[in-house]
Amino acid sequence: MGTAQRRDRHKGASALLALMSAAFLLLAMCVTLVTVGPAAAAGPVGDCTATEGAVVAVDFGPFGGKVERGCDTTPTTGYELLHDAGFTTEGTQHDGPAFICRIGLGSGTQYPTTEQEACVLTPPATAYWSYWIASPGTNTWTYSQYGAMSRKLKDGDVDAWVFGGTGSGGSTGKPAFTPDDVRAGGSTGTPGPGGTPTAPAGEVDLAAAAAWVSGVLEDGERVVDEGAGTPDYLLTTEAAYALVAADPEHADIAKVTAFLAAHTDDYAYPSGKDGAPDPAAAARLALLAEATDADPEDFGGHDLTASLTGSVCAAGPEAGSPAPGCTAKGDFRNAGYADGQALAVLALVRAGATPPADAVARLARLQCEDGGITSILIRPGEYCDGDPATTGLAALALHEAGGQDAAVTRAVAYLKKAQREDGAFPGYTGSTTGSVHATGFAAQALRALGAPAYADAAVSWLSREQLDGGGFGFEEDATGPALYPTGPAVLAGAGTDLARLTTQRPGPTDPPATEPPTSRPPTTGPPTTEPTRPAGEGPDLVKGVAYLTSAANLRQGQYYPVGPQSPRADFGLTIDGAYALAATGLDDDKLRGIVDFLDKGGKDGDGKTLQDWTGTGTKYALGGSMGKAALLAEAVGRDPRAFGGQDLIAGLNAAVCEKATPAPDRSCAAKGAYTYAPSVFSQALAVMAQVRAGEEKAAREPIAYLESLQHDSGAWPSLIPATGDSDVDSTAIAVMALDLVGGEKAEKTVAKALAWLADQQLSDGGFPGAAGNSVNSAALAIQGLSLDEERYASRITRAQKFLAARQNSDGGFNVAKEGRRESNLRASAQAVGGATGISFGTLERSLDGTTPQPTPSPSTPQIVTPDDSAGGSGGIVDTDGGGSGGGALASTGVRTGALAGMAALLVAAGWRVVVIARRRAGVGDGT
Repeated sequence: MGTAQRRDRHKGASALLALMSAAFLLLAMCVTLVTVGPAAAAGPVGDCTATEGAVVAVDFGPFGGKVERGCDTTPTTGYELLHDAGFTTEGTQHDGPAFICRIGLGSGTQYPTTEQEACVLTPPATAYWSYWIASPGTNTWTYSQYGAMSRKLKDGDVDAWVFGGTGSGGSTGKPAFTPDDVRAGGSTGTPGPGGTPTAPAGEVDLAAAAAWVSGVLEDGERVVDEGAGTPDYLLTTEAAYALVAADPEHADIAKVTAFLAAHTDDYAYPSGKDGAPDPAAAARLALLAEATDADPEDFGGHDLTASLTGSVCAAGPEAGSPAPGCTAKGDFRNAGYADGQALAVLALVRAGATPPADAVARLARLQCEDGGITSILIRPGEYCDGDPATTGLAALALHEAGGQDAAVTRAVAYLKKAQREDGAFPGYTGSTTGSVHATGFAAQALRALGAPAYADAAVSWLSREQLDGGGFGFEEDATGPALYPTGPAVLAGAGTDLARLTTQRPGPTDPPATEPPTSRPPTTGPPTTEPTRPAGEGPDLVKGVAYLTSAANLRQGQYYPVGPQSPRADFGLTIDGAYALAATGLDDDKLRGIVDFLDKGGKDGDGKTLQDWTGTGTKYALGGSMGKAALLAEAVGRDPRAFGGQDLIAGLNAAVCEKATPAPDRSCAAKGAYTYAPSVFSQALAVMAQVRAGEEKAAREPIAYLESLQHDSGAWPSLIPATGDSDVDSTAIAVMALDLVGGEKAEKTVAKALAWLADQQLSDGGFPGAAGNSVNSAALAIQGLSLDEERYASRITRAQKFLAARQNSDGGFNVAKEGRRESNLRASAQAVGGATGISFGTLERSLDGTTPQPTPSPSTPQIVTPDDSAGGSGGIVDTDGGGSGGGALASTGVRTGALAGMAALLVAAGWRVVVIARRRAGVGDGT
């Protein structure tokens, strides 16, 4: 789950004084095009405590200095914390202040120095300022999945910045000091649970809930999403659970169970009757069978119990050649998420089978330091962020499996601490909004695990959120009901849970009498490409386009800015938006406005141009950026040889590397790579642009290099040079490029890649990406799989439904299934275009007949305060004085740099995700 914004804070006179004192620096910035973040007066570390304020430590050890720390008593973002703690930062010329290239202390020297690193482009992943975070009460560092501007802080958080390189997923390169070493006031240990919440008594109206659920069913047997022609099996199981809990004798229970039994192949065996099961779907059906007195060993012609037991991964990637769908030993193959793992364990226990020990242990390893359990099947060392819904379900499964007393006790403590005074639970870390879904699962677990007072408070809150018709919305104060949150809310209201749900015992089960819980003993016209999306499937593209073209998002109808208050254009995101408009054809006039702006040079409010972004004709020409811009020109009928005042095709031809350049020159990764193209995305975009321009000969070596990056599994890595990871987004874009190239070899390569891509689909139709169950990844996967639409039609449909479920009322899309429901421009652009299934290699949209958009009057560029947002030698020094090592630190002369693709730094107003080894998100990343 992502972190949530806690509160907005505007700097007053102190920020103004800081800007005035930095006038000469700002003047220099306008000349050198480097953005410098000034330091505020540092708050003494003593002003913060272990539970109030946030602390940041910066390790200047590689430059002959010490670990310096400072604090912010009213923390907002990681970026603001650095500056309010007394540090200064500088971004790269290409990416602006969001990509932190240098850090200094007060008026002292910033490191690395200009002699050591130009900070023009994003330097390599072997030497950069890596960003580490620790939550209150934890004493281990986690590599931040968010950039400093996007990390929203809470009291007690600790940040660290360390110069050097990191391993895959932050597995190496951690600070040499612990969070407790720098935390204000030292260690506090794990925070204990808060007091029992106070909430008035309340009960869920089970009869009304049963009536609403029954009304949603078609023919009393299935759920069909609005506008869709096929059943939603997952929601059909949720409806069945709710009916069993609310009215065990309801006539529709038998109908729904019979329907699901008749469609077991379709739901739980997507690879065919004799193929491997979807573990989450098989577990859901098994739990329904167990609750309705059916036989899970003979349900829909399948032994669901045997299928689950036989689908546990014997090894993960560390074994060298793991089975597809296995991220670690003990996974239920293709489970993808912790809820699937927990449901499978729970289903086996209820069936009287012994869940494999590796599967139970794998579920327990998903527990974070604070006791919460993460929703993603993470690997060791990866970012761990629990949420109440996953924690409740997983704790219940671990309790039923037995042998996990310590984990269950910590999970209960986490739930108690996460509960609001009114009984509600937030959906994710940092949220202040009550989630019906999370509260339902948390209440089920708390009642079963010996905390009835907490469960009663949760049910009381749920009773106040029940809508007039009997259903529940997703969050507090919702006005529309949905089945997904209604199911767990009804189970909680009935005093039961998935481990005890049954038609035979309608009343609640008495909870254990003692606390903490004790687990059971182990049981051991013109060219135009039209969308190919089937009618009634997928997201609402009209609403999606309206969101992308709204005045609040599309600055002056010309470009998307890097931040809400920034005059600077995000050229990569702007082109992403144009791709989406071209794919849908729903607002060609707005598309022309963007294209005309770029074609005329693309000068933004900060004076930056498209040429500044691509570097065409300079020694820093970026192959991926040139390819991306050229591809847009080709798609809309403009001349890529004269677009934005530049010959992008000549620039691409000149950017093809003849050989790898030796360090410290990192312009060319290999023969056939493009200059400064650090990812498969960049390579594929440039290949497509060259081929579409008729430059097949010039593209011959780049095509061969792209082909050489493919793994034996069929997947592509995210980075260049390859890091050994396998990435959905990169594989999808690579197959689009090679499909355009054509030929027998390319056909075989594409077919192999599509088979791998299809195998990555999760049970809910989504695909794994950098942000979790990612909207970007699902959209790109649709585009890739649509290259063989006949073979992968059902998977495409499932992915389109996944996107539809991530669309918000404003037409925009969430970044991922996890985290808060909040529309994100980059995810929305990819979702809208990707949902059409049109490949970037064949995208065409004529602008004939469109009207030139009004040219906005020029405005004065603004000076904008950046948005709110470490191992080494020597001691730890506070920025408010004391200790040695103060401001200016001696330079070691070490060759330095910043992240080339492995650190995730998000631009203030949207996702500029640069992958950590095996993860990547979005067409716009880095290009």
